[in-house]
Amino acid sequence: METLTVLDGLSDAIANVVEQVEPAVVNIKSATPRRRAGFVEGGGSGVIFAPDGFVLTNAHVVEGALALKVMLPDGRSYLASVVGSDVATDIAVLRIHGDGLPHARFGDSNKLRVGQFVMAIGNPLGFQRTVTAGIISALGRNLRSENGRLMDGIVQTDAALNPGNSGGPLVDTQGRVIGINTAVIAVAQGICFAIPCNTAIWVAGELMRRGKVVRGFLGFGGTTVDIPTRVVRHLELSGDRGVLIESVVEDSPIDKAGALPGDIMVSLDEKTVRSVDDLHRVLDERSVGREMLVVLLRDNSLVRRQVRPVEGQT
Repeated sequence: METLTVLDGLSDAIANVVEQVEPAVVNIKSATPRRRAGFVEGGGSGVIFAPDGFVLTNAHVVEGALALKVMLPDGRSYLASVVGSDVATDIAVLRIHGDGLPHARFGDSNKLRVGQFVMAIGNPLGFQRTVTAGIISALGRNLRSENGRLMDGIVQTDAALNPGNSGGPLVDTQGRVIGINTAVIAVAQGICFAIPCNTAIWVAGELMRRGKVVRGFLGFGGTTVDIPTRVVRHLELSGDRGVLIESVVEDSPIDKAGALPGDIMVSLDEKTVRSVDDLHRVLDERSVGREMLVVLLRDNSLVRRQVRPVEGQT
């Protein structure tokens, strides 16, 4: 009987959470032009996070759409406009205009723990208002976005996600949104990912203020390469990899700093650069306009220069 009581309590808790959050979870329909097929319908999920009609979803849900329709669980539907979209974090903000709109509360993704019970709410494969449950399987995962950037700190969960769940909320047992569902591993079972809510909230704020997320731009094409062990030892480098500069944009910050094709970047702003992903982490919005020390490996010796990133894309 005691076991049944515990299970009944858990069941009631889940049902209460769904009742709290579900009214704010929306179904998003999109119409995207295709050269041969005319318009292709797509869609996903989203969550209203402000009573005046701001909706969080995934950037890939709304990418290229000429028309967007948002449908609430109570039957109301609205045309939506894109406030802003950030492919690098797969977050987009939509705006709908309505009265008395329900909205979700957010938690703190910095306080999440592995093993914590969570629920996903969305519209997978056209099945509206679907709820799945599981646990947080891991924290701090890295996931590649569609434009090649590495998204850091991703939440891994085994709560079942399918196409159509994208953009919907991952929720804790107190009814707080702690992530925005974004991806699944197609060849696996129970490996799904969500963007932590703290990242989503910050990106949403930037999109609402500026319509974009500002990042640093140096102006070169590069790739991750290995550095010979003898060079690492001789120069006492902190890493055995770096970013090979393959091409340099004329009059760009890195060009003005004197970097040359063939140089290998090993450090930027006193942070070791072992990969293109490390470089992306340094070139965030705080890097724009700030003078930084860049360390380059050239002809088995180190070259130090000052560089000032400008606003743009890396």
